[in-house]
Amino acid sequence: MASTSKTLSTMFFLFVALLAPGLAAQSLPDFRGIVDAGSPAVVKIIVEHPAGRSAAGQPDMEQIPEHLRRFFEYRGEAPPQRQRMSMGSGFIISDDGFIVTNNHVVDGADSVLVRMIDRREFEAEVVGTDPRSDLALLRVSAEGLPFLRLEAGDMLNVGEWVLAIGSPFGLDYSVTAGIVSAMGRSLPTEQGENYVPFIQTDVAINPGNSGGPLFNLQGEVVGVNSQIFTRSGGSIGLSFAIPASVVRNVVAQLQENGRVTRGWLGVTIQDVDKTLAESFGLDRPQGALVAQLAEDGPAAKGGLQPGDVILRFDGKDIPTSADLPHVVGLTAPDEKVSVEVMRDRKHKTLRVTVGGLDAEDSFALRNERGGDAGAGRLGLVVDSVGPEALERLGLAGGVVVRQVAPDSVAADAGIVPGDVITMLGSSPVKDVEAYTRAESRLGAGESVSVRLIRRGAPLFIGLKLPD
Repeated sequence: MASTSKTLSTMFFLFVALLAPGLAAQSLPDFRGIVDAGSPAVVKIIVEHPAGRSAAGQPDMEQIPEHLRRFFEYRGEAPPQRQRMSMGSGFIISDDGFIVTNNHVVDGADSVLVRMIDRREFEAEVVGTDPRSDLALLRVSAEGLPFLRLEAGDMLNVGEWVLAIGSPFGLDYSVTAGIVSAMGRSLPTEQGENYVPFIQTDVAINPGNSGGPLFNLQGEVVGVNSQIFTRSGGSIGLSFAIPASVVRNVVAQLQENGRVTRGWLGVTIQDVDKTLAESFGLDRPQGALVAQLAEDGPAAKGGLQPGDVILRFDGKDIPTSADLPHVVGLTAPDEKVSVEVMRDRKHKTLRVTVGGLDAEDSFALRNERGGDAGAGRLGLVVDSVGPEALERLGLAGGVVVRQVAPDSVAADAGIVPGDVITMLGSSPVKDVEAYTRAESRLGAGESVSVRLIRRGAPLFIGLKLPD
């Protein structure tokens, strides 16, 4: 009996072992249909740039040791410089030849050549570009082309399978797959602009994939591959795509106007930490804290004030400050929207007419010495700010921090000499007397916000007074 039982157990485990690979295969998606249907509309983009010293493949002489440079130096008349070639990916979005790719793929191009999987080639016209979203719209003279549809519902979720097709390192029509790692990633540009809520994936994306499509399992384009994070130049499982909602908005404007106009609120914002949340009466850190308003900007005209915490914009929650530009940027200029804020520990709803995106002013900070006050409960020695400095900063008043007492509340919060304080709690600080009065009203154990100007930029800092 025991022998029979042992034999049956062995047979059962062998059966499971043989069956397991088949079960695993059934649980994984089959990408073949997406590849077959989508590849004909994916294109390779070959770009010719003006001749220059930094042509691809040529070494930078400044990076070569002195004793080795002679091996690279040309003796005699310098050869003519050749134009530089680069490559990227893209995809067709209409049968009459409109193509989406990244702005950085075609930026500064002399000519753009589009090559399809069937080896047909077309000279492409750059219809328009949008550096802020890193998108470009091209068009070729052809009809009846295969094309891809942008996903319309914006229903992509973390953990979903996604697929990329492109030409990494020039290897045409390479297919890679993975999952969505995160949504709404903020990757500010060098100019500090942050208008794209990137899709983060672990799909292997490499140079040459830029501008190519990111598919969901329904074969719809959910994003445009744009960036990778790498220390080696190749993929390490951190890739970022521009979501379809942004692509649809930008493409529509480029087709109609050849340029893109974004919604603009006219605010400088910062995140809300735990101490600031307590000082504003919030149950947890959330929202975008308004640190500064552009003079006569949409927010100022709509009644927003420095110190307001924007919690909802046009019916959409704002979990962090990074989420506000994503929502505002997709709002059409001149549209009137509701803005819910926390002000003086109370919820308030305002109606704001959104403007078009303009450049923001920057201010240089120079302090002028006036009267001073001794270190108070916060541990600060402050002076009045002279009228010339106030005019440069665009301020009606304020006090400049001269000294910060060691181990004080202000020191613990990170306030430093040179900061200009314009608000303490809900009290405006126009001069030393106003600062002293506001400080004297602070209660033991109270959390309070301080609005200040540091190196020309507005900033809120939360203070926690001892019990």
